[in-house]
Amino acid sequence: MEAPAPRRQPVETSIPDFDRLIHEKTRLAIVSALAVNPTLTFNEMKAILKTTDGNVSVHTRKLEEAGYLSCRKSFEGRMPKTEYALTAAGKRAFEKYIGHMEALIRATRGA
Repeated sequence: MEAPAPRRQPVETSIPDFDRLIHEKTRLAIVSALAVNPTLTFNEMKAILKTTDGNVSVHTRKLEEAGYLSCRKSFEGRMPKTEYALTAAGKRAFEKYIGHMEALIRATRGA
C-alpha cells in the first residue's frame, strides 16, 4: 500500500481591491475607449460599445458622478452634441485598475 502524498499547502495570493465602478463591463469599455481617444461623442461611444442610448447614458452618468468623466454639451447646427473625456481622476483610477489586473495576471502565471 502506498503512503498518502504529502498535503500540499495552498499558495497565498493577494486579491487586488478592484475599483467596482470601473470593473463593471460597460463602464470598463467606456473608460478603455476614452483612454485611447481624447474625447468621444455620445454617438461614437454608442457605436464603439454596440449598446443602447440608455446604457450609454446610465453608465456615463455614473462615471461622471464619480468624477472619472467630464461631459460637455453643445450644438452642432441644430443637433445636440455630447462629448466625453476622461478626467485626471479617471485616468488615475484606470491606471490603478490596470495595475491591479497586471498584478493578478502575474500572480496567476507565477511570475
